[in-house]
Amino acid sequence: MENTTEVNWFILVGLTDIPQLQVLLFIIFTLIYLITLAGNLGLVALIWRESTLHTPMYFFLSSLSLVDLGSSSAIIPKVIAGVLTGDKTISYNECATQMFFFVIFVTTENYLLASMAYDRHVAVCKPLHYSTIMSSRMCIGLTISSYVCGSLNSSIHIGYTFSLSFCGSNIVNHFFCDIPPILTLSCSNIRYTELLVCIVVAFNMAFALLVIGTSYLSIFIAILRIRSNEGRQKAFFTCASHIFAVSLFYGATIFMYLLPSSAHSMDTDKMASVFYTMIIPMLNPLVYSLRNKDVKNAFTKATRGKNCQPYSK
Repeated sequence: MENTTEVNWFILVGLTDIPQLQVLLFIIFTLIYLITLAGNLGLVALIWRESTLHTPMYFFLSSLSLVDLGSSSAIIPKVIAGVLTGDKTISYNECATQMFFFVIFVTTENYLLASMAYDRHVAVCKPLHYSTIMSSRMCIGLTISSYVCGSLNSSIHIGYTFSLSFCGSNIVNHFFCDIPPILTLSCSNIRYTELLVCIVVAFNMAFALLVIGTSYLSIFIAILRIRSNEGRQKAFFTCASHIFAVSLFYGATIFMYLLPSSAHSMDTDKMASVFYTMIIPMLNPLVYSLRNKDVKNAFTKATRGKNCQPYSK
């Protein structure tokens, strides 16, 4: 990569240069990260401790929490350090590393959300065969496949992004090394690179959304066949949290990577990036636990000091 560029450092502009806002941003970002750490690690620990939560749905949920924690940790600590010290530089290799891990976690979350939708489809539409279909081997296989897809996708993005020449400005109008703002700094022809970004992102999202859409269509049809209102409500609330999380994730991702850059400004992009790099990972554990009776009961049991069974396969 060093042979194809004359830029060794990038300067991250950040969200704002106003000095009076730096302390406020530091406090906000620190609180967000601490809540993200506590929420996701707490949910993983709770699922691990409580035997009542050792089901495929909560296995995927704990995997999602770890992915959210990883994506936040790839971005927020560097942002907090920059706001605190005023040092907004990031080396060429650090930039590539940050982008690599962020894309891995985002892509993995994309496929995990699809796996969770399939799990809900089996639970609602094929309840008698649920334990057989969603076996431990199936759950582990889907999770590993999600990480493999994330690693492959990230390698592709890093490969063609940092094979470009960067011989002009090194000022990144963003608060982390995301693909669109880095591409704008290249002195190479990026038309085909941008097209490739859209194709790869569109493929990953289209595949996941196809699985999610097909799963929830089957779920909706199954719910309509349930005669009792209580049964319908139970089936709906089983999927409500996941639908909400899917809407947040894909709404922000489509806005950032699939809409043409002329449709929104870089300042708008940065606000959208704050949403999907900081807010969504912080909200996910809350979304999945606040209206979930199983998680509430497990939390109450854990806080009361009752004996819990260790996780076992």
